Amino acid sequence: MKGLIQFFKRHPIKLTLLFVAVVAYYFCLPRNLFDAPTATVVESRQGSLLGARIADDGQWRFPVADSVPEKFEQCILQFEDAHFYEHFGFNPISMLKALRENVAQGKVVRGGSTLTQQVVRLSRGQKKRSYFEKLIELVLATRLEIRESKRNILKLYCGHAPFGGNVVGLEMAAWRYFGLRPYQLSWAESATLAVLPNAPGLIYPGRNQDRLLKKRNRLLKKLFDNKIIDRVTYDLSLLEPLPAKPFSLPDKAPHLVQYMSKINKGKRMVSSVDEKLQQHVNAIVKKHHANLKQNQVHNAAVMVVDVHTRKVLSYVGNTPTDAEHQKDVDMVRANRSTGSVLKPLLYAAMLDAGELLPDMLVADVPTQIAGYTPENFSENYSGAVAAKKALARSLNIPAVRLLQAYGLEKFRDQLDVFKLGGITKSADHYGLTLILGGAESNLWDLCKTYANLAGTLNHFNATSSEYYTGEFTDLDLKTDATVDYGKKSLEKTVFDAASIYLTFEAMKEVNRPEGDESWQFFDSSKEIAWKTGTSFGNKDAWAIGVTTDHVVGVWVGNADGEGRPNVSGVSSAAPLMFDVFDVLPRSQWFQKPFDEFTEINVCAESGYLATDLCQVKRISIPNKENYVSSCPYHQMVHLNAQRQFQVNSSCADVSNIVSEPWFVLPPLMAYYYRSANPSYRELPPFQANCRNDGDPPMQFIYPKNGSRITLAKNFEGKTNELVVKLAHIKAGADVYWYLDETFVGQTHTFHEIALLPKKGRHKIMALDGFGNEVFVTITIE
Repeated sequence: MKGLIQFFKRHPIKLTLLFVAVVAYYFCLPRNLFDAPTATVVESRQGSLLGARIADDGQWRFPVADSVPEKFEQCILQFEDAHFYEHFGFNPISMLKALRENVAQGKVVRGGSTLTQQVVRLSRGQKKRSYFEKLIELVLATRLEIRESKRNILKLYCGHAPFGGNVVGLEMAAWRYFGLRPYQLSWAESATLAVLPNAPGLIYPGRNQDRLLKKRNRLLKKLFDNKIIDRVTYDLSLLEPLPAKPFSLPDKAPHLVQYMSKINKGKRMVSSVDEKLQQHVNAIVKKHHANLKQNQVHNAAVMVVDVHTRKVLSYVGNTPTDAEHQKDVDMVRANRSTGSVLKPLLYAAMLDAGELLPDMLVADVPTQIAGYTPENFSENYSGAVAAKKALARSLNIPAVRLLQAYGLEKFRDQLDVFKLGGITKSADHYGLTLILGGAESNLWDLCKTYANLAGTLNHFNATSSEYYTGEFTDLDLKTDATVDYGKKSLEKTVFDAASIYLTFEAMKEVNRPEGDESWQFFDSSKEIAWKTGTSFGNKDAWAIGVTTDHVVGVWVGNADGEGRPNVSGVSSAAPLMFDVFDVLPRSQWFQKPFDEFTEINVCAESGYLATDLCQVKRISIPNKENYVSSCPYHQMVHLNAQRQFQVNSSCADVSNIVSEPWFVLPPLMAYYYRSANPSYRELPPFQANCRNDGDPPMQFIYPKNGSRITLAKNFEGKTNELVVKLAHIKAGADVYWYLDETFVGQTHTFHEIALLPKKGRHKIMALDGFGNEVFVTITIE
C-alpha cells in the first residue's frame, strides 16, 4: 500500500488520469437509460388490461413491468445468456467463441453479447455493430451491473426488446401474438417470444414460419435437455402451433383509457374499474343500443360508483356505434341539458330549510310567471299534488312554483357546493328553467352529487349522528387513492341527513318503466331511489339511481344534439339503468336517521300543519324550525239542516245552521283536482235567498289579468281568435260571457270561448247562473 502511495506521489499525472477515468466510468451511464415514450396502459382493479394508447413515436411500448414471468425468464436465459446470473456484464468465453466464429466466416455471424450488453445496445438505439461499439457496450454493461440488480436488468430487457413491427417489449408481444398476459403464456409460447428479438425483422409471426418454428423447437429441446421442462411438457409444446396473425388489444373501456391518457400520459395505471362489472355493463349498453338505434338514437353513457369509497366501478363513455355517430366522444364528460335530474336537490333543499313538508299540496295548474309558461311532460294538470308525489311523477309546474317560492338565487348558490360542471352562469341567466333543464351538466358530476348525498346519509348513521366536513368530494378512478372526507362535525355540510332520507324515500316511489310496474311485489326486487330527466326537444334522456352502496347514472341521446321522438328518461334511460342494477349486489335500504327527525301533526288532506278543522296525521320531519303555514284549505262551512245548501244569518236562523269543516281548494286548483280525485267534495251552493260575500267560485285560466297579447295570423292571412278559458268550482254550471259589456256567448260544464277583440284595451267578464262574476282586463297589441 505504501509503495502504491509512493508511486502516485512520483507520478501525479497518472493519479489524475486514474481519477478522471474513475469519475468518467461512474458517470458514463445515463441516469435514465431509456427515454423513449411509452404507451398509456390502463388496468382494472384486478390487474387485467382494460385498454391502451400507443406511444407518441408510434411504437407499442408498454411501461416496464414489475416482474418477469418465470417461463419467459428461463426461455430467454437459455436462448440468449445462460450464465446471466454469474457474469459481471459480459461473458469472456462467449465473446472469444463469437470472435473465432466471425473470423472463420469472414463476417459477423455471432454477437456473443450478454443480456446486460443487449440492454445497453437497446438504450443506445441499436447502433451499427463494430468492435469499437462492442467495447463501449462492454464498459457500459459493467457499469449497469454495478447500478442495477440482475432482476432489474432482466426487466429492462423484457420491456425494451423488439418483437417485430412496432411491437416493443414482452408484455405487448404477448398481447399482440397470443392475446394473453405474459404470465398466461405456455412454454411453447414463451419460447416463441424468446427467439423473436434475436431477429425480429427476419422472423415474424405469419411469415417465415418454418424458420421461426425451428428456432422455437431448438429452444424447447434445450429446455428439455437441461431438465427445465419434462418430457410430457416438451412433447406437448412441440405440438402447439405458431401464431398466425396478430391479436387486437383488449378495449373494454376505451373512453376511460382516453381520459386517463390525458392526465397520465405514458403511464401504467391501475384503475378502480371492476373488470367483470365493466364487461356486464358493456354488454347491457350494446343490447340497448341495438334497440335505440331503431329510433335513430345512437349514443349512451353509463357510470357505476361505489358510494362508500367514491370509486368508479364501471365507465362506459359511449355505445359501440360508428365514427359517423361520434363513437369516440366521451358522453360521461359531455355537458348536456339536465332535464329534471336537479329536482331532488330542490326538494331536499326546501325540506332542509323547513319550507316544505312531504305531503304538502303544491299547485299544479296552468301557470305563467313573468312571461314564462312551464308545462308538464304529459301536458295535463292535477290541480294540486303532494310535494313528494310531484317529485316522484317529475311534474314540472309544481317544481317551478317551488323554486320560485324557495328563491332562485338561493338554490343556484347551493348548487355551487356540488361543483356541477356546466352550471357556471348566474341565477338570472337560467331563470326558473334551471329546474327543468335550462342548465347543463354531465354524467360524472351528477353521479358524484348523488353519491355524496348517499354518503352523507350513510356516514351520519354510522358515526353516531355526525357529519364529515369534506363529504362533498370528487369521484376517483385510481384504485390506490383514498378519499379524504375531512373531520367529523355536528354541523351538516349542505343538507341534513333527514332531508336527504325523505328525498330518497320520495324518489323510491317513482313509477318504473313499462313492464316493471309490479316490481315491488317481488321478493327479489331492489329498493332504489331514482330520478329520470328529459331535456327539451327529446335530446337528452337521463336516469340516476341510488342505493346505500351504489350510484348508477345513465345518459341516452345523440352526441350531435339531434332530438328524437319518444326519447325520454323513463322509456330510454331507465330500462338500461335497471338492467345495470340487476347485475349489482342487492343493497339494504337506507337507515332512517332518527336523531335528525321530530314528529308533528299535519293535515291529512293538505299536508300543511294541522289546524282544529283538519283530520290529523302524525309524521316525521327534519328536526328544525319549520316555516310551513297552517292548512289554508280547510274552512268552516255553514249549512242548512239538510246539508244541501250553504247558508248564513241573512237567510237562516242561526240555531238551525249546521257547521262542518270542509276541504276547499281555490277554483282553478279544484277545477283540475276533482278530475283526478273523485272523492273531492265540492262546496254546496248557497241557498237561493242567501247573500254570498265570499270569494267567487270561478277563476280565469287564460288570459291572466293585465296580459298584453298579440294575435297571430294563420296561413290564409286571417287573425287567429283568442281562446278564453275559465275554471268553475261547480261541475255543470252555466257561464255567460261578455266582451266590453256585450254578451258574446254561453258555456256549460267546459268553459272555453273564442273571441276576436280588436287592438286596444278590453274587459272580459264571466257571469255564472248563481250571480257570481269575475273579469280580467287585457290589451291586444
